[in-house]
Amino acid sequence: MNTLRVGLAQINSTVGDIEGNVEKILEKLELAQQFSVDVVAFPELVITGYPPEDLLFKRHFIDQNKKALEKIAKYVPKSMIAVVGFVDENSDIFNAAAVLNNGSIVAVYRKNYLPNYGVFDEFRYFQHGDKALVISFCNARIGVTICEDIWYPGGPARIEALLGDAHLLLNISSSPYHSGKLSWRERMLAVRANDNLAAIAYVNLVGGQDELIFDGASLIVDEQGEIISRAKQFEEDFLIGDIDLVSIERSRLHDPRRRQDKRVWSQEITKLNIVNIPFEPIENKPDIKNRIENPLSRVAEVYHALVLGTRDYLKKNGIKNVVIGLSGGIDSALTCCIAVDALGPDHVTGVSMPGPYSSTHSLEDAELLAKNLNIRYLVIPINEIYETFLKSLKPVFGDLPFDVAEENIQARIRGVILMALSNKFGWLVLTTGNKSESSTGYCTLYGDTAGGFAVLKDVYKTLVYELSKYVNQKAQKEIIPQRVFEKPPSAELRFGQVDQDKLPPYPLLDSILKAYVEDDRSVSEIVPAGYDETTVRKVAWMVDSSEYKRRQLAPGPKITYRAFGKDRRLPITNQFREWEDK
Repeated sequence: MNTLRVGLAQINSTVGDIEGNVEKILEKLELAQQFSVDVVAFPELVITGYPPEDLLFKRHFIDQNKKALEKIAKYVPKSMIAVVGFVDENSDIFNAAAVLNNGSIVAVYRKNYLPNYGVFDEFRYFQHGDKALVISFCNARIGVTICEDIWYPGGPARIEALLGDAHLLLNISSSPYHSGKLSWRERMLAVRANDNLAAIAYVNLVGGQDELIFDGASLIVDEQGEIISRAKQFEEDFLIGDIDLVSIERSRLHDPRRRQDKRVWSQEITKLNIVNIPFEPIENKPDIKNRIENPLSRVAEVYHALVLGTRDYLKKNGIKNVVIGLSGGIDSALTCCIAVDALGPDHVTGVSMPGPYSSTHSLEDAELLAKNLNIRYLVIPINEIYETFLKSLKPVFGDLPFDVAEENIQARIRGVILMALSNKFGWLVLTTGNKSESSTGYCTLYGDTAGGFAVLKDVYKTLVYELSKYVNQKAQKEIIPQRVFEKPPSAELRFGQVDQDKLPPYPLLDSILKAYVEDDRSVSEIVPAGYDETTVRKVAWMVDSSEYKRRQLAPGPKITYRAFGKDRRLPITNQFREWEDK
């Protein structure tokens, strides 16, 4: 065997839907046989879906996952090896990869490195493995690893390639997306391949799971770190690539460093399992061409991530229709466009709720957007309701001046209307707030924050504008009216109100927020970068004093390196004050 044909089954599994996940796996096994694939790999924990979280505490959940693996194994012929992610059990549970051949489970690899940072919490659930695994058949050798294992220069992948002479390092993964991660991940894989003089096949999960998005983009790189195949982003895909085993052997013969490293690492041989498989290769395989999908641009990538995250949250929870409050502003416009791309126009309703301070242009822009998207459009004025509130509160408010209380009553009336429509018609309310607003608390609890899913929860305002421009570029026509881009952002809860009355200009605000929220830079570290100290202290105070609001926000898709919620976990009750003068 001079060439190894690898298939990467990039599928969208659903947490807990073991039966449905098995169906998808079997479909891809059949496809792999059609192309005479030698080795087919599926994502990490593909049988259970990822991450299963506290479902792992349920005894019957573990049992069903093991029975499913036994069922899958029966469909794997002697001429193919399948590597499938599942939950293994032996006095404890493990994040594991099963190696299947000829109708049975021939080997199991247990994840060595368990991530416990950011959105990961694997120490809570799993015991770590302590062995590397190489599968040997014909004259080919494959090392198996799971997700985090490949991110370390040493560890199981190094043992497999160096001491186990693995030609291919096969990594099954469920790696959550954030903007920019694709290039970062591909650089890492290229370095691992070149350092080990081994090809790498990396299969990644695709789809949305609560707040996480998995971007796919499965990959095969050769021993020099060159990409030979790349799958699609944000879509299910089946990637096939032929790996030249002779080229790998030749590269190793010409590298004296490998001989020296083998001697240095020789004591690690006790951590290596080598399993020989009586494999029957198919000689006359159909011709294929290694396919390299072009990566999306930065903005297109984020947009597709938001659409996928929204679609899967709704679809996997059995939600068919959504409702959105259309203010005539850019946030609600972008949210509506994403919803239409996720569900289709027939499943989206936009609601305009004009109040005493709503501008004519906002009402016109909301209506035009709905027309451009061809969605159902409702107009429900709030003036009379608002006046009734004010009248009822007059005996208590007395002659106190108009302030944020009267402003927020309007926002909360709109929230009540949207939730009433939700209850009556079964439409999920999509909130429209962005990360700049939730960071600073520039949002109304039980008002514009009321809803079931926050599409722009992790999207800064400046990126909202970029994504909105992309919507029009993608459509090659004006979907979001041009005036929406040009007018100053405003909540329109009092006369002449604009966001910049209380917030710094968004380009300035967002750069400070990124430094303070995502990079954890202190006020004293941010100011020397060219920022006004008073402004930085004000922003830091707004962020810190709004934690209680963020805890009550709807879930939303993560697209930045550090999102609120699972990523950034600060206590609400907290007396640490970076923004105070010491």
